[in-house]
Amino acid sequence: MHEEAQMESRPKGIYYAGGPGGGGETVEFAARELADTLSRMTGGTYLVERREGFSEDSAGLWIGLFSDFPQLDLGTVEDLELDDAVRVDVVAGAGIIAGVNPRSVLFAVYRFLHAAGCRWVRPGPDGELVPRRSLDSLSVRLVERPSYRHRGICIEGAVSFEHVRDMIDWAPKVGFNTYFMQFREGFVFFERWYSHRDNLLKDGAGGKNGARGFTVEEARGLVDRILLEIKKRGLLYHAVGHGWTCEPYGIPGLGWDVYSGEISAEVRQAFAEVNGRRALWQGIPLNTNLCYGAAEVRARIVEDAFAYARDHRELDYLSFCLADGANNHCECPLCRDTRPSDFLVMILNELDARLTAAGIETRVAFPVYVDLFWPPEKQRIRNPDRFLLFFAPITRTYSSGFASHGVLPPPEPYVRNELKFPTSIQGNLTYLAEWRRVFQGDSIEFDYHYIWDHYCDPGYMAVARGLHEDITHLAALGLDGYMSCQVQRAFFPTGLGMTVMGAALWNRELDFDAQADDYFTASFGPDWPAARGHMETLSQVFDTRYLRGEKPVVDAGVVAQMARVPGIVEGFRTVVEQNMGSGDACRAASWKLLAAHGRVCVALARFLAARARGEEPEALARFDDFSLMLWRMEKELHPVLDVFMYLRTLRRKLMGEGPHF
Repeated sequence: MHEEAQMESRPKGIYYAGGPGGGGETVEFAARELADTLSRMTGGTYLVERREGFSEDSAGLWIGLFSDFPQLDLGTVEDLELDDAVRVDVVAGAGIIAGVNPRSVLFAVYRFLHAAGCRWVRPGPDGELVPRRSLDSLSVRLVERPSYRHRGICIEGAVSFEHVRDMIDWAPKVGFNTYFMQFREGFVFFERWYSHRDNLLKDGAGGKNGARGFTVEEARGLVDRILLEIKKRGLLYHAVGHGWTCEPYGIPGLGWDVYSGEISAEVRQAFAEVNGRRALWQGIPLNTNLCYGAAEVRARIVEDAFAYARDHRELDYLSFCLADGANNHCECPLCRDTRPSDFLVMILNELDARLTAAGIETRVAFPVYVDLFWPPEKQRIRNPDRFLLFFAPITRTYSSGFASHGVLPPPEPYVRNELKFPTSIQGNLTYLAEWRRVFQGDSIEFDYHYIWDHYCDPGYMAVARGLHEDITHLAALGLDGYMSCQVQRAFFPTGLGMTVMGAALWNRELDFDAQADDYFTASFGPDWPAARGHMETLSQVFDTRYLRGEKPVVDAGVVAQMARVPGIVEGFRTVVEQNMGSGDACRAASWKLLAAHGRVCVALARFLAARARGEEPEALARFDDFSLMLWRMEKELHPVLDVFMYLRTLRRKLMGEGPHF
């Protein structure tokens, strides 16, 4: 043992290749990530050196691109920029760790470390499990290509810079390759956190600008810093999305707030005419469609989108949406006989022409949702290689999944501004099939499992299982990936669902229960079966359909189930307390989260029981108590729980209060 410790203390070489293939910042970062983690694993010291090319004379770990190791037949991929592939050939702590592009080199390092026993159960230092092993004991051979090209996370909820930074640091460790910063500066998401929106325990909170008047300039500064983190890891970067129907006219598209500024008659004339009026839809610029039949309106939008792409070459994908509203498209003679999707394709084609003429290769992503579910009748995308389709079934239920879709019904007729959007899986997939007939280009699912629905499953087991099922079936639907529009803090009490998401996107053949067992083992140690059993019990006791608002308010069965919750939590308390003092910081933190989660579940059960009994005043009082408790716990829980979004979601789903976002 003494001899092994002495051996591990000697400096060892980690070489990253900097030859013709290049690799730059991301490959160097991958090498340093490997060195830092191996140092914690073995207790040794690892020197990171850049070399012009591979040399068999230098024993150690070599990090680089496939092209840096021409003596090996490592293969290739369809698109070097978009597709990932990794190879690890390490025997007794020496060998090659390679990727097809710089981002894949980082993935290769994490896949090697994963095979060595490392796990990342949630963002932040206390979410990292690094076993103690000697370097000489590490022999890993693997060749992998992810099941899906696109594996992304899109910002939502309320966030600090640190929340986003930690998510971006964590994401590639479990296989994600894409980050989407919504809007031009992500203002609304940062402002919610820094201005303490809705938290009545914070001075001045609750208003539009909260306690300290967070500014757009501050948000832009945070996005600049976040972009550095994204590019350091070589992740694909998406940006904007909403705002193209207001920003070109000088109206800020910062969030879903009502706009109180002046609007000129000229600008008002560009708004969609609905019921004989041209006005902001419900006062919200982001939700307001325009008079797309007017060529000058389309030209103004295209010019703004082109200018943004021209001035932001760091973008891999410019996301382009029409308004975020529904059933509010223009009824004037120029527009009323043309589907919104035809106008969307006209705009996309015009934007593509401008980008092509300027030699700008930035790709463009566009969503298919609400009114846009009905595909274009006349227009077709002329250059599909430029575009990525987001299938966004925002009105779907999560009580069933893609595996159970069966025979698809015919689409409903398109009736302007009188559309009813499908909630069933079959109904939603009908419109994907309709779009796939007119667009065969790159397409993915853009979905919302972890913006709202995970709050309907306090045990997190049912929603994680459903998500896994959906992801494994994407390929059968002709979809090559998934973008998760979600809160950044979806790890309370566990990160099972987020970890399963990354794992299934990397390898859709992985078994859910095996992944869950692996996650709970890493997170909770020897007593992991008890922790998993407890979470399964909570997922069974809390009725997800009731929490989704899919069942009647008064429900005797819910009352009976909620009466069980205090006993379940109390019965598990001894196990939690025995493990909270674990010598491993990651596992100790996981058990402490379970202790806090038990208190939250008991308070939630009291509210739900009163609601299910039909005792509205009592339910309101219990919800106030529940809110106060979470606001008080926010200092402790904020790295893993978005209290703002949690409470807003429950108010909307169960009390009919508050906005959709």
